[in-house]
Amino acid sequence: NDLNGGCEGFIDWNLFLDEYGGPNHVGNMCVAPAICDSRSGQLIYQPSFWYIGHFSRYIKPGARRVLSSTSRDALEVTSYLNPDGSLAIVVMNQSEENISFWLKIAGGSVGPVAATAVEAPARSILTLVADDGDAELPL
Repeated sequence: NDLNGGCEGFIDWNLFLDEYGGPNHVGNMCVAPAICDSRSGQLIYQPSFWYIGHFSRYIKPGARRVLSSTSRDALEVTSYLNPDGSLAIVVMNQSEENISFWLKIAGGSVGPVAATAVEAPARSILTLVADDGDAELPL
């Protein structure tokens, strides 16, 4: 919801931490997108690591947020028009059920120019990219 509310950036203060949630100046347990297991040398990626990737990989610098909405309470959506003309749509399904929905991309006052059926798996986040330079998208 932050991205739809005008957020212009996001910083994850603790990108990597050890298996004890540190080091940090207070000595408390913190969470991070990646945990470095100092005993095994293994890097363990947490779900937030992959979630951040949906935004950082597909929403490009200079992108402009475009209006998007959902008719399903369990789905959250945000959409950005990238400088190259591609449209990045990030959908999160918060429910324990798969949810089918129609992705519709409006063409200004003439109605939908594209519609496709999509299924969001339970407890998932997915990114859809529309790359049609001919589509006229409202800003």
